[in-house]
Amino acid sequence: MPAEARAALPCDAAELIRRAAALIFDVDGTLAETEELHRQAFNFAFVRHGLGWHWDRAVYKELLRVTGGKERVRAYHVRLGITPPLTDADIAELHRIKTAHYAELVETGCCPLRPGVAELLAAAKARGQRLAIATTTSHGNIDALLSQTLGKRWAADFDAVVAGDDVRHKKPAPDVYLETLARLKLKPSDCVAIEDSANGLIAASRARIPVLITRSLYFRDDDLGGARFVLDDLSELAAAK
Repeated sequence: MPAEARAALPCDAAELIRRAAALIFDVDGTLAETEELHRQAFNFAFVRHGLGWHWDRAVYKELLRVTGGKERVRAYHVRLGITPPLTDADIAELHRIKTAHYAELVETGCCPLRPGVAELLAAAKARGQRLAIATTTSHGNIDALLSQTLGKRWAADFDAVVAGDDVRHKKPAPDVYLETLARLKLKPSDCVAIEDSANGLIAASRARIPVLITRSLYFRDDDLGGARFVLDDLSELAAAK
């Protein structure tokens, strides 16, 4: 890409953001680099549950193509070909242990917001823009992260928070975005979705919402060609002012 195109990109992205009535954020990988903590928490749960499983980074990166923690566990078990299959109760208990340990890890303060996130949230609030969350993760995981990074009253700044368990189908289905639009009572063109992965990009695009990508650790090699803009991180928006 020519140098002049690289220089123009953050300016154009910043303009897209400024013109939106609402910004809709993904959580994992977008607001913070949480996926490594999720991986560690899954491995903790496997030990506690007496399973001989261990997800290294390569395995976990592949499994992230399956959206949803419980769905990821089931997909891995099917891949192993072990019978009998884990019951829904087993998977729910694994996920409960994993979620509790993830919250403990987050509470240590080891997972700050990604560069530019806090500044973008503050600027959007000052402009009177509405904020929302559309994610496949659980409400518990959202609260654990944002209570630590934004404060206990973080939810007061968001007009809609839609999690994976609130809808029938998780990303790349558009359900979380369609539900978010319904709660905001806005048209897709009034919003910008901020994502980090191909699954998130597909979900928002299927809901006809323009997408800005901020590349993350586990998804930076995804095909993100359908996004309006692709940035390394959101600090590029502030630099473009």
